[in-house]
Amino acid sequence: MNHQLDVLIIGAGLAGLQTAFLLEREGLAVQVLEARERVGGRLFTEAVSGCNVDLGGQWAGPQQHRLLNLAQTLGVATFPQFHHGTKILSWKNKLYWFRGEIPWLSPFAMFEIWKMQRSLGKLSREVSPETPWSCPLAQQWDNISLEDWKHQNFNTAGARMFLDLVARAVCTSEPDQISFLYFLMYLRSGVDLNTLISIPGGAQQLRFQEGTQQLCSRIQSKLVRQVVLNSPVKAITQNSTEITVKTSNSAWNAQRVVVTVPPGLIHEIHFSPSLPEDRKQLISHFCMGSVIKYVARYEKAFWRDAGYSGEVFMDEGPCTTTFDATSSDGQPALVTFSDGNVACELTEKSSEHRQQAVLKELSRCLGAQAGHPIAFAQKNWIEDEWSGGCYAGVLKKDVLSRYGHALRKPCGRIHWAGTETATEWFGYMEGALQSAERVSQEMLSLVEPRN
Repeated sequence: MNHQLDVLIIGAGLAGLQTAFLLEREGLAVQVLEARERVGGRLFTEAVSGCNVDLGGQWAGPQQHRLLNLAQTLGVATFPQFHHGTKILSWKNKLYWFRGEIPWLSPFAMFEIWKMQRSLGKLSREVSPETPWSCPLAQQWDNISLEDWKHQNFNTAGARMFLDLVARAVCTSEPDQISFLYFLMYLRSGVDLNTLISIPGGAQQLRFQEGTQQLCSRIQSKLVRQVVLNSPVKAITQNSTEITVKTSNSAWNAQRVVVTVPPGLIHEIHFSPSLPEDRKQLISHFCMGSVIKYVARYEKAFWRDAGYSGEVFMDEGPCTTTFDATSSDGQPALVTFSDGNVACELTEKSSEHRQQAVLKELSRCLGAQAGHPIAFAQKNWIEDEWSGGCYAGVLKKDVLSRYGHALRKPCGRIHWAGTETATEWFGYMEGALQSAERVSQEMLSLVEPRN
């Protein structure tokens, strides 16, 4: 039993480690517990054929100042995401080639897509990112899904297909699984729809040399106390003076606890006394997005030689979105994703089946060379025990307006952080860092250093 801690942090992802760093800098005694055998959480970098590739969070946008400042401070260089050349849309098993942000469909479909983007921008500006449940139409918007809104407002197959692709690519979920109020909150937190889906000027503009997980490793190296790995928390007990956290082989005392794990996994922890009912209802309805990420390494960037950007978008099949993943030193690669329902379906298949299906589709779109990588890696986040999915938690109808007020509300000596608690860039690395700033200020206003 450790009796000397001011703050105990559960989870060694970006939010947990940055919180620890900020609190230690102010003189507090802090310990981080991590269930995995590594730091990083939903950031995971793996060597594939001698090249580090990101199988978790990957991109940064120019608006994400906390993330870019942190990378600069830690000495982690960025480089631009490649996006030059022709893009491909596979719709109803037919290929369309285009340049710009979206393919040219029928004139009426293009008008509806323009109308959709404008409407989403206008409506999302009416939603406060801090209290989305307080806007005048919150309950009305929370009573419908994104799928409902789509059918109520758009008639063309092209416009509906576009929104389906957006929901899968951005939220890794199907439109009928997403509250419309939640979707508006998500858009507002990330500036707007165009920012979220764009490369130049958008959320996919930059990548990190050698991968994103090193951000966490470098923060860890600066901490006074080493992160305790392989320590999933089993129980949290609190009273009026302190809080006790138990793992399978240890127990820790502290003045306060910060929980940074994904909301959908919090029910795995036994709380005594029990959490408030609104908090229990909120976490019981927080479902993680569904995604499998794949990276294929090649001898040559054949798609660039043929004038393609590497971007492919599919309305069905194993590859929802595909991008060029060539490293900063020129080692060619493609990255692609199974999102939403197709990810859940492919989870029932073997990794070999998934690889063959992905390479077959890439070959159909980009040519036969896409079917012959020198190396292939995949990460099924649905099967990840300590994430339960990616990229972030998703709320269905009738949850955010009823229980959203409990999202960041402390429960006695228990405080909440992580990207799902962010009011800026919800679901992104930037959101994790914002949550670390907020919860650190909470700690500094409540905790008196013991030493």
